[in-house]
Amino acid sequence: MFDFLISSLTVAGLYGIMALGLNLQAGAAGLLNFGHIAFAGLGAYATGIAIQAGWSPLSGAALGIALACALGWAIARLGRQLASDYWGIATLAIAEILRTVATNEGWLTGGAQGISALPSLFDGLPRPWPALAFLGLVLALLALAAWACARVTGARFGRALRLMREEPALARCMGYDLKSLKTRAIVASAALTAIAGSLYAHYMSFVGPDYLLSAETFLLWTMLMIGGLGNTAGVLLGVLLVQAAYAAVPFAKDAFQLNSDVSGALRLGLIGLILLACLLWRSEGLVPEKLRKIP
Repeated sequence: MFDFLISSLTVAGLYGIMALGLNLQAGAAGLLNFGHIAFAGLGAYATGIAIQAGWSPLSGAALGIALACALGWAIARLGRQLASDYWGIATLAIAEILRTVATNEGWLTGGAQGISALPSLFDGLPRPWPALAFLGLVLALLALAAWACARVTGARFGRALRLMREEPALARCMGYDLKSLKTRAIVASAALTAIAGSLYAHYMSFVGPDYLLSAETFLLWTMLMIGGLGNTAGVLLGVLLVQAAYAAVPFAKDAFQLNSDVSGALRLGLIGLILLACLLWRSEGLVPEKLRKIP
């Protein structure tokens, strides 16, 4: 039970960092990125490839952040010629292209088998300290990311992003460079998400094409919609609720003697029920974004 609790909290913390990254785009800037998981996948694969090449974990994380930022910059440039909905579809296509490349380029990524036997960051400690130390690292980074996101979204840059989201024509008239705002939001989001992807690779000791599934992006979107787009506390609450639903299913499986197919359907149904309830009764999320009103 103790190991299960530590594992659930660790995974929740990693998804919380990814969700905060997505919130910078979707919540603050109003960008429909349906391929957000590609940034985490790049962070994870860069870490795996770097470790195989004999690099240090820190170097692998730095490589992942650099690649994710480069992809974010390219995606932002792509959006110059596309409407928001078409841009969202294009980001989904980019993530699928990266997953296909990861599946087929076995010489670099290990193909469908992925890259395994990645070292944990705290292997030298006696049990249960490796898991606790990793959890402490994840929670510390999550707290730092939440503080940074709250500060950024509350500062002038965050106000400019919200103005661009609500009134792009007015933002342009006030002298804001919308392309620059979008690029900076996406690149910052990519860097944050790549860190979570790198840590996830170390935690699982494995990285594979399943890390780039589009379902992972939509899971992050679900967390944001349940908690509240644009609100840092709401995002963390959404992550906690979804992870709690995931963690509760194994207990229901044992209690009611459910098979794997039924328990998987129960997990999806429970999360869908929470999302539906929020959309019906709290369409802005459990902790909606607070906007200043001009009297």
